[in-house]
Amino acid sequence: MNMIIRNNISEEVNSIAQTVLSSLRVGDSCTVRRLDSHGSMRQRLGELGFVGGTRVTCLHRSFLGDPAAYLVKGAVIALRDSDARCVVVDI
Repeated sequence: MNMIIRNNISEEVNSIAQTVLSSLRVGDSCTVRRLDSHGSMRQRLGELGFVGGTRVTCLHRSFLGDPAAYLVKGAVIALRDSDARCVVVDI
């Protein structure tokens, strides 16, 4: 967290980078920010635990990198990169 002083008033500024879940490397962890999908895919991702504030860890990627396995709320979930790109995360 960084501090910015403006007009003698200090403000805390979060220096959190946002990216998509598919960009994580094995061993990286993140926090779900939001889902950028609609309809049944959005519902399914939510049912699997990909909701705002949830911690997610990338556990494994297949030989060619797609799909990847993620640890979400104690469960291991495999997602294709095309689906993981719908999950916006803070790293």
